[in-house]
Amino acid sequence: MELTVYTAAWCRDCREAKRFLTQHDIPFSEVDIETTPGAADEVLANVGKRAIPQFVLDGKWIQPYRPGRGFLYEEMAALFGVSNN
Repeated sequence: MELTVYTAAWCRDCREAKRFLTQHDIPFSEVDIETTPGAADEVLANVGKRAIPQFVLDGKWIQPYRPGRGFLYEEMAALFGVSNN
């Protein structure tokens, strides 16, 4: 499994996504869209908007949050096969 997380330091939902992954020992690489040239454009090209966090799991783009709902704990726990406790 290869997981990349597109984030920014100011993004609260990004911090929550990384906390979830770390708590469940899910390895990931991080791309900060503010400091990585072209990263924001890559998100825009693949998602159609500048929305972070974004997971790229084995090449598939996944939005792990919903505006107004925050991080999707249940859905991400099911996706990664971990308990949401």
